[in-house]
Amino acid sequence: MIVLKLGGSAITDKDRPETLDGAALEEAAAAIAVTHAAKERDEGLVIVHGGGSFGHHNASEHGVTTTEGSHDTAAVFDIHGAMTTLNQFVLTRLAEHDVPAVPVHPFSAAHRDTDGDLTLPTGQVETLLEEGFVPVLHGDLVAHAGAGVTVVSGDELVTALATALEADRVGLCSTVPGVLDDDDAVIEQITAFDDVASVLGESESTDVTGGMAAKVQTLLELEASASIFGLADIKAFLEGGEPGTTVD
Repeated sequence: MIVLKLGGSAITDKDRPETLDGAALEEAAAAIAVTHAAKERDEGLVIVHGGGSFGHHNASEHGVTTTEGSHDTAAVFDIHGAMTTLNQFVLTRLAEHDVPAVPVHPFSAAHRDTDGDLTLPTGQVETLLEEGFVPVLHGDLVAHAGAGVTVVSGDELVTALATALEADRVGLCSTVPGVLDDDDAVIEQITAFDDVASVLGESESTDVTGGMAAKVQTLLELEASASIFGLADIKAFLEGGEPGTTVD
């Protein structure tokens, strides 16, 4: 079982609102298609993509984050609508490469309790996998008890899916070839957040979900082996390699 996240920054121009990076998405879809077709998978593949310039821009405009909520239906329409648009771009590109990708929208399935803890039912994902599909989830809004709606990040979804599906491997495709140190060299392995806290900063673009620091903290919580890598290494990861930075 593999859970692969396509970072929003990797497939959109995150500095320009609702702007797709078509070339990057094409490269990602082609790499997924080649490896998916080459293997007779007994396990399965689940894809999650981030919000990029679609979700983060709209969430920032409405002041909605993973903890700050809204009861404004206009915010729901803008944020969820932008994410479903990006999701359609991703699905279309995967379909063009004969990947049997189908959408699973977290807004219709997940919720947070009053403490902010996320519940994500995965029965539909498991059934879709059993039926030969590639489920594609995305950063989104979710119902939040006492707060209206809040953002659920792609990284949170990766954690929930990897745990529920007992994933063997988790991969996060980013705009960089891995977690970089002060000299912009890839850190090969991370086993504790304190070891890299000094070099992990916030995202340079609009990001309501915490940037690279949040990604590393999330992956450290997983039992599955995880990797952070760049667009060019999707194929290597799906073929069983450990490109970029290993987080365990």
